[in-house]
Amino acid sequence: MSRLLETIASGTDIYDLAQPLAAETPHSPNHPPFRMSLMRRHGDMVREDGSSSANELLVTGGHTGTHVDALAHVSYEGRLHGGVYAEEAQRGGRFSTLGVDALEPMVCRGVLLDVAGLHGVDVLPGGYGITEEDFEAASEKVAVEVRPGDVALVRSGWARNFGDAEAFLGHETGVPGPTEGAARWLAEKGVRATGGETIAYEQIKPTVAHRLLPVHRLLLVERGIHIIEVMNLTELAADWVYEFAFVLAPLNITGGTGSPVRPLAVVER
Repeated sequence: MSRLLETIASGTDIYDLAQPLAAETPHSPNHPPFRMSLMRRHGDMVREDGSSSANELLVTGGHTGTHVDALAHVSYEGRLHGGVYAEEAQRGGRFSTLGVDALEPMVCRGVLLDVAGLHGVDVLPGGYGITEEDFEAASEKVAVEVRPGDVALVRSGWARNFGDAEAFLGHETGVPGPTEGAARWLAEKGVRATGGETIAYEQIKPTVAHRLLPVHRLLLVERGIHIIEVMNLTELAADWVYEFAFVLAPLNITGGTGSPVRPLAVVER
C-alpha cells in the first residue's frame, strides 16, 4: 500500500474518458435519452439560518452516454452468456444473473489501439470496418502488446462528432467499428473488456443502423467480454498514451443490463 501511495504522491495524470451527460447527448433510438430537471431550486425553501438547497431528478437509460454493457444485455437464440435462459433470468423485471451488479469494478492494465492514428486521419470514414490486421498494426506501431486481463480501447476518432447528434448516429454515413474478425482477435488475446467511441461497438454500414450487432453477440454472449461505449479517447491519443492503469466502476444497479460510467486512464507523470 505504501508503494501505491508513494506513486500517487509522486505525480499521476488522470484522463477522463467519459463524454458529458446532458439533454443533447446523442443516444441510440433503442434507448431513452438523458434528462435532468431541478426538482428543488435555491430559495424554494429557506432554512432559519438563511441556507437553502437544490436537487434534481435524473431520467436516463442504462445505455445512454458513456456506459458499460452487462452480459445480460444481449441474448442469442434465447440464451445469455454461459447458456443461461434469458426468459428465466429476466423474470420479475430485472435480471437475476449476469446483470450489471455482477460486474466488479475494474482496476487493471489498459491499452489504446489508435486505428485512426494508424491510418493518419483524425476520424475513420463512416462505415469503416476495423479489422484484426488494423489491431495488429496499431499494436505493433507503438510496441504495446494486448495481454490477457487487459481492457482494450479502440480509437476511431468518432468522438469528434459527439457535438452533432445526427453525424454521431451516422444513419446515412455509417459508423466505423470493429468487425467480427477484429472482435475475435481481441477475445483470443484474453481481454476482459473493450471499448470505443461510438454508440454501438460495431461496424455500422450506411442505413443499416443497429438492426444487426454481430460483435455484441460474439463478445457478450459467446465470450463473456464486457463492452464500453461512447468514450472520448481524443486526449489519450493526442498525448501518445497507449498504456495506462484503467479504472471503471459501474453503478450497482440490481439486475440492470448496463450502467453509466466515468472510466479513467491513470499514468505516472
